[in-house]
Amino acid sequence: MINQKDTTILIIPGLRDHVPGHWQTLLEERLSTFRSVPPLETNKLNLAARIAAIQQTIDDIDGHVIVVAHSGGTIMFTHWAQRYSTEKILGALLAVPPDFEKPLPTGYPAIDELNENGWLPVPRTSLPFRSIVTVSENDPLGDIVAVTALAKAWNSEVVNLGEVGHLNPASGYGDWPEADVLIQRLIDAC
Repeated sequence: MINQKDTTILIIPGLRDHVPGHWQTLLEERLSTFRSVPPLETNKLNLAARIAAIQQTIDDIDGHVIVVAHSGGTIMFTHWAQRYSTEKILGALLAVPPDFEKPLPTGYPAIDELNENGWLPVPRTSLPFRSIVTVSENDPLGDIVAVTALAKAWNSEVVNLGEVGHLNPASGYGDWPEADVLIQRLIDAC
């Protein structure tokens, strides 16, 4: 059980937003104090709109925040952290960031689309709060070497989850209890 104190867990989903059976959706069901960034209704690749939605959600939170982002949500959040005050952020769990600077599998945005919508270059500046980046040894969206280098640029602790694919229902993951442990580690460090 997560001891949240006066802390709100902020869920930032990836490009596919809220997915039934996804570990973030299941995590929300266990949490007593959380907020979730709402999905975009139009142009889901519009990074500026995504960052504005993150800021609006954080503005609506009283007290401190622990961010729990997945996939493209990790990249959204690091872009947000370069533009806005991070004083409310106590820490962040950034699960399996994608490598948006290399071609993604079929069904995902092309590099040109990501670039046109403001995603590139991916931020490589140190985050001003504690962060944990989880990596997968067989993630189809992010080579472990590239994602680990990104995590180090963010000054994040790296946790290798082994062969977990993209840590989503398509990779066989629904509930992910280790998220609770990593979130608690962030809370305990405050």
